[in-house]
Amino acid sequence: MNIQAMTPQQIRTAGLAALSRELGVVGMIRFMQQFEMGQGDYSKDRHKWLDRYSVADIAKMIQEKKAGGGNHIRNRKKPLPKKSA
Repeated sequence: MNIQAMTPQQIRTAGLAALSRELGVVGMIRFMQQFEMGQGDYSKDRHKWLDRYSVADIAKMIQEKKAGGGNHIRNRKKPLPKKSA
């Protein structure tokens, strides 16, 4: 099999056949599900929860975590102040 001469579709077909042969149909499907494109816009979503923290806030949380305080974002009872402009 000359991979260099194969079209993208031929490579995909050969890859799926190899996965199916080695993992079985269920294993092949489970493997492929790991690479699903998903939905939404991660960059926009990330800004919704990250933009409220300033660099100083994040540095303070890191220092608290290193000191054993464990007071990081998930454990906060109240939100940190909005990032100053």
